[in-house]
Order: sequence, then C-alpha cells, then structure tokens
Amino acid sequence: MIALIVTLDVYPERLDQFLAAIEENAARTFNDEAGCKYFDVTRDLKNPHRFIFYELYEDEAAIDAHRAAPHFARWREAADACVVKGSQVNTLCTQLFHHA
Repeated sequence: MIALIVTLDVYPERLDQFLAAIEENAARTFNDEAGCKYFDVTRDLKNPHRFIFYELYEDEAAIDAHRAAPHFARWREAADACVVKGSQVNTLCTQLFHHA
C-alpha cells in the first residue's frame, strides 16, 4: 500500500470554496476509485487554515489513475484558487502498519 500525505494552507477568504472542493474530491476518490482504500481530510488544531490529507492507495498505478480522474481536475482548479502558493507538500510513503 502507498500512502499519500498532503499538507497545505488555505487562504482564509477561500475556506468555504476549499472545503466544498475537497469534500467532493475525497468522496469521489473513495467511492469511484477502486484503488483508493481511504481518504482522510484533517484540520490542524492550532492553525484552522492548515489541512492534512491522508490517502491510501493500493499502488502507484492507483495514484496515477486518481490524478487522471475528472474529479481530480476539478479539485486542482479549486486548489489553484484556494491553496496558498508554495504551501502544498506531497509525500509518498509505504504503509507499514495499520491498526483498525
């Protein structure tokens, strides 16, 4: 399994637009993409404009399929308007353990 961890900051005046866009992207990704095992969106407790996504995919091909999906293109348009330039950091990781 491959985890994609995304950290980003959002312009305060674009928060509502951002939340609507990421809610749709996360739901479509999880519901429509067989390779997505989960997609968590979290908000920093100390900075309400910082978000961390934890996405888990079967493999890198599933991440590539995600990035080619129509809902991802819509998400990128919204992100370009809402995310503070230079704040987004994407990290790919191998999942070692999961406790449910």
